[in-house]
Amino acid sequence: MTRRSCALYAVGIICAHLLVIGIGLMVAQVFRTIMHNRLKKEIVLVEGSRVFESWKTPPPPVYMEYFFFNVTNVKEFLNGAKPEVRQVGPYAYREYRYKDNVSMVEDGKMVSGYNTKSFVFLRERSVGDPTVDNITTVNIPAWAVMNKVKDSYFKATMMSVWMTSVGSDPFTTRTVDELLWGYEDPLLSRLARTQPDLEKIFGLMYKKNGSNDGEFVYHTGQENYLDYGRVVTWQGQSQLTFWTSNQSNSINGSDGSAFHPLLEKNERLYIFTPDLCRSIYMEFEKDVEVKGIPAYRFTPPRSVLASKEENPANEGFCVSPKECLGTGLLKVSPCRKGAPVVASFPHFYLAESKFVNAIGGMSPERTHHQTFLDLNPTTGVIVRASKRAQINVLLSRIGGMPRTRHLNDTIFPVMFINESVVIDDASAARVQKLLLIVTLVSNFPLFIVGLGGIMLVVFIILLIRARKQKTSTEDDTSYVPVNSKEKDDPQNGTYIGLTPKVDAQA
Repeated sequence: MTRRSCALYAVGIICAHLLVIGIGLMVAQVFRTIMHNRLKKEIVLVEGSRVFESWKTPPPPVYMEYFFFNVTNVKEFLNGAKPEVRQVGPYAYREYRYKDNVSMVEDGKMVSGYNTKSFVFLRERSVGDPTVDNITTVNIPAWAVMNKVKDSYFKATMMSVWMTSVGSDPFTTRTVDELLWGYEDPLLSRLARTQPDLEKIFGLMYKKNGSNDGEFVYHTGQENYLDYGRVVTWQGQSQLTFWTSNQSNSINGSDGSAFHPLLEKNERLYIFTPDLCRSIYMEFEKDVEVKGIPAYRFTPPRSVLASKEENPANEGFCVSPKECLGTGLLKVSPCRKGAPVVASFPHFYLAESKFVNAIGGMSPERTHHQTFLDLNPTTGVIVRASKRAQINVLLSRIGGMPRTRHLNDTIFPVMFINESVVIDDASAARVQKLLLIVTLVSNFPLFIVGLGGIMLVVFIILLIRARKQKTSTEDDTSYVPVNSKEKDDPQNGTYIGLTPKVDAQA
């Protein structure tokens, strides 16, 4: 066997092995499984893991924007006209958040901590000065008190007299700073004389700067990667007590700061939010890209805040038949000390049109009012997010309160928030590096198949060249008649031409 033949056989054998091994690894997804198992082990909430420090102190900057609805026709509204509002904002704050008092519990299977938040005003991102700008809006303390006495005509009448004596009206004008961080309300101050436990200060964000919502206990994800960051208990409870069904009182999902790796598009992501006193869910909407990082966008569908007729699973959020307000709204009175507070998406986005049409100045838009999460499906990292929610107050006619006699039931918007975050460049670079490693390792079988393909091409070329050379050699060594006589010889013998013998002596 020649050297060329040995090389040909060797290339063929190597080619066959590479193709068989590469295709086998691709079908079995061996390297992909290895990387996925590695991610499951590394993305856990334990000391020293890849994500633990960033979970405790998230590096990307978070911004909180507040938008207020300034009422422009208070007198006309109290006399029965349609209310008109004008959006004012944003008033932007840098939100600093971190996990405080973090400790491992249940033999390291779970981790506890407090979500502490603080806010710093950003003038360059805001429309004005919150200590100067005035907003005319619903007097929430007054309506909370009025709501307490609405079932007693006598108590309502007495309260109306008290409100008049202290100058407390259904609407109030306050600075943005007062509405957010608190002011001493004259009606609450008067009532506090007989009720020492009653808080005299009211603010939409009162006591929420530098504070937390209570202790959370989370799964670490060590036993099951799908449980990564999932809330086990909040304030020592595994179930809420605000609603009328076990399903509605369930604490499901994470707190919105962590999601398990290897996300699928058909997943329903649950998030527990203390602000709404319930868990909500989000579903896949579309593929997006943020700073070169691929992501899945998840958004809450209409069914999350749908009426019980549209989504029977939501019936448990109706504490009473009167508190089932319709699609797009959630009355959160049970966890707001009975105050007639209603939550929705901004400008009643995804709500019934009657709520939008009842207020002049509402214009729901998907781009500006949708809540969404953009998550990298491989790592579960949040690359961009925007949480948008609106605070409303239920206004209605109350017997014994003359100033409400012309009112119809109205869901009145007060303010909405936009809490947003985009991954910072340093974190994005780390995620991109990790994704590159995962891609290269997961696709290593493709490299083997590609190399096998190259070897196959080489093998084919060598085979063709060997065949041509063999054909050429056979042509060179084949028999050729010496003259035309051979062709004409009727016998099958060989014609030998003889010359006359020459005498050497001649």
